[in-house]
Amino acid sequence: MKQGLLIEMDGVIYSGEELIYGADKFIRHLLDNAIPFAFMTNNSQRTSLEVVRKLKRLGITVETKHVFTSAMATGKFLGDQSPGGTAYVLGEGGLLTSLHENGIILVDSDPEYVVLGEGRNFTLEMVQKAVDMKLAGAKFITTNRDPSPKKPGWNNLGIAATTAMIEEATGRKAFVTGKPSPVMMRSARKFLGLETADTTVVDDTMETDIQGGVQIGYKTILVLSGIANKDHLTHFAFKPDVVTGSVDKITFPLKWW
Repeated sequence: MKQGLLIEMDGVIYSGEELIYGADKFIRHLLDNAIPFAFMTNNSQRTSLEVVRKLKRLGITVETKHVFTSAMATGKFLGDQSPGGTAYVLGEGGLLTSLHENGIILVDSDPEYVVLGEGRNFTLEMVQKAVDMKLAGAKFITTNRDPSPKKPGWNNLGIAATTAMIEEATGRKAFVTGKPSPVMMRSARKFLGLETADTTVVDDTMETDIQGGVQIGYKTILVLSGIANKDHLTHFAFKPDVVTGSVDKITFPLKWW
């Protein structure tokens, strides 16, 4: 029986453009021991190949089979829901590629879906167009609701802010396909060919992967190398199975393997 890991990247493997200490050795152990794993990211801008190239710059060599993005989850979901369906997209390469690969036709008028992902290349006029399409009956999907980091000089509003803007203008909520949505949590597991009981999530944030893992029945490991800290754990009604400082502190085999 296979057992494997779904691993967040930012705050777990790297912080910005800096590799977190021990992360390369952790991934090398997984590769050397043929432990199935995938980096699971809510960022829908990059293709899996672009993710692989970034990791290589940081000293981690993996393949595209080790990457699963919210764009991939969104493309798979729409391909299953509406084969050959149409979509007006506010997003970039990773999302556009995934929708195309799953048979979704990209259009500029009368779409079945309005799909929102991260991006800096769409304008307020494009957002208004999406609002009009939604008011005319298009269904609204957003790849995730990750917030802006709220830092001076940040060059992106953040997808949560753009989603809220369209929701407010139309009075209708978006359907979210990215983490912690079961859509992505389940799709990523199937991407690895794992069963629910054999899937473990590794993340630095309680509100996304850990919450999603708990809700869907995966084992969970919280690392404190990113956003979360021990003082905040009591704020949540759920808890991870393991809390550790960073991925290099994880010992194998895991106690539930």
